Amino acid sequence: MKTILLEYGNFYHIYNRGINGCNLFRENENYEYFLHLYDKYISPVAETFAWVLMRNHFHFLIRIKTVKELNLQGFQNLEGLKGTNRNGVNQQFANLFNAYTKAINKRYHRTGSLFEHPFRRIKVESDAHLKYFVYYIHHNPIHHGFCDHYLDYPWSSYLTIVSPKATKLSRAEVLKWFRDKSNFEKFHLQEEIRKFDELNIRLPGDL
Repeated sequence: MKTILLEYGNFYHIYNRGINGCNLFRENENYEYFLHLYDKYISPVAETFAWVLMRNHFHFLIRIKTVKELNLQGFQNLEGLKGTNRNGVNQQFANLFNAYTKAINKRYHRTGSLFEHPFRRIKVESDAHLKYFVYYIHHNPIHHGFCDHYLDYPWSSYLTIVSPKATKLSRAEVLKWFRDKSNFEKFHLQEEIRKFDELNIRLPGDL
């Protein structure tokens, strides 16, 4: 299947897992280091709206910045991000995965690939899709039996969105999709999205 290039200005659900289902995160420091690298490589080229890190996979809801936004930030000279070269954004993700793989291989004395390749992505087609993916990402730990409530899982953006603390997450825009924090919380209390079939979303397999 042909790899979809990430288009400037569009929203995507980004997800991936360990190769052959292997664990990506073994201890708290691993989660923290992955988020550090994510901020280093992805924050310059994309806004993040929701995320979750699971033991052997992850999910992010992002919007790739426009060429104008990148130029205003001084990235017009960054290799691979000139003009309309969308491959450069894909390369930022490759850099993230490569850097994390090197760190994990060194720490745990392993060799070879850590992530499945290529990483998977779904283009978000509507406002309903945006809300669904926020819900889906935050419910992932419940779906996989890691907790009974998303408030109990530390490695997702849910706690950040309901918190007043400063964050690089695009929290205000997420809450605007749900009108306010109260509606955001009520939306997440649903056991399933009743109009799911109408959204026509291509599900990410068993992740």
